[in-house]
Amino acid sequence: MRILVSALLLAAGIVVGATVPTVSGFVRDSVAAIGRAGPAGKPGPAPAGHDHDPPRAASSEGPGDHDPDGHGHGEHAEAGVIRMSPEQVASQDITVAPVTGGTLARHLLVPGTITPDTDRIARVPAPVVGTVAEMRKRLGDSVKTNEVVAVLDSREVADAKSEYLTALVQVELQTINFERQQKLLASRSASESAFQSARAAFLEAQLRADLARQKLSALGLDAAAVAAAQKRDEATPTLSTLRRYELRAPLAGRVVERRVDVGSAVGKEGDPADVYLVADLSTVWIELSVPTLDLAQVQEGARVTVTPSREGGDRRAEGRVIFVSPFLNPETRSARVVVALPNADLAWRPGTFVTAELEIAREDVPVRVPKAALQTVAGTRVVFVRNPDGFAMRAVELGRADDESYAVTAGLAPGEAIAVGNTFLLKAELGKAEAGHDD
Repeated sequence: MRILVSALLLAAGIVVGATVPTVSGFVRDSVAAIGRAGPAGKPGPAPAGHDHDPPRAASSEGPGDHDPDGHGHGEHAEAGVIRMSPEQVASQDITVAPVTGGTLARHLLVPGTITPDTDRIARVPAPVVGTVAEMRKRLGDSVKTNEVVAVLDSREVADAKSEYLTALVQVELQTINFERQQKLLASRSASESAFQSARAAFLEAQLRADLARQKLSALGLDAAAVAAAQKRDEATPTLSTLRRYELRAPLAGRVVERRVDVGSAVGKEGDPADVYLVADLSTVWIELSVPTLDLAQVQEGARVTVTPSREGGDRRAEGRVIFVSPFLNPETRSARVVVALPNADLAWRPGTFVTAELEIAREDVPVRVPKAALQTVAGTRVVFVRNPDGFAMRAVELGRADDESYAVTAGLAPGEAIAVGNTFLLKAELGKAEAGHDD
């Protein structure tokens, strides 16, 4: 019955097609579709040369239009590649630097205390008996080497100066007498005994003058300056310098202690021995106690990085080990280690507790990368190598490390440019790109 109906429709189609040519194409297709249906409505085989798969709509999206962030993730042609323009790299503060070699340094952390440099601290003593007449420096004032910082009034000094000045006068008188007797002896107007007496007196006067000069020197006085001061005193009799004794700073620095006042007695037993304490704190020491087990690794001349022990301290400075004691403390079983630390701004104060990082080993490596350049992806340490299109992830093999860097034993060559800052952003971009491919 179905075959009969199909035959009738086919005949009708031929007649209508001949009558109305404009619909013949539609009819032909309809009839052909019916004719292809097999028994029980099953489709028959398609004629050769006809593809009846459902047509796909042309997409209006261009390359990369599937990237919701606008970073070009849709353009990733291979795994581990992040396409980024120079503008995108700059906007995300991704720092790029060439790969170089360098030095890896290992450190030992030791607590320490800042102390004054004993070579740069000095006392201003009172070497003579007297009283303080002037104090020219206050606590904290700066002083220069050999600058007068105080003046004493001393009878002991007056006696020493008087003795020397008297000896000078005697030398002058005996010199005149000796030269006169010498001329008289040459003209046979004086006897030999008179000449010898004059000569003996002259030599004795010279000896007394030399002894008086040495006494002044022992008191820290300059004989020429004493004689010059005496001549000035002759012009101004009311301003005698005979009893004055000037105290001078032995080194440049600051007054860190003032131990007497004007009118204080000094120089005798029980009196203050010092007037001032002057310190040059432009260099300070750090006293460390290094345990015996670590002592063999510490060498004189080693670099030391110092940071404050208190939390939040962000200051850092670098010094050098200048002394490693050959003796151990029997109680702590540790050795004294001294570090010299520059302190031009006087910010490191004696008594401050610090943490010292002693350099105990150095190793030169051909390829070194900062720790900030490394990321872990799927359990593998990687870096991101810069290329014209953006960055390419690359696995690397790591060697020794220090506080800041790793040695790279495989995967990188010197001169290649890699991301060394904000690399976590590249790892995040890589994750977004892989998620987009999975979709």
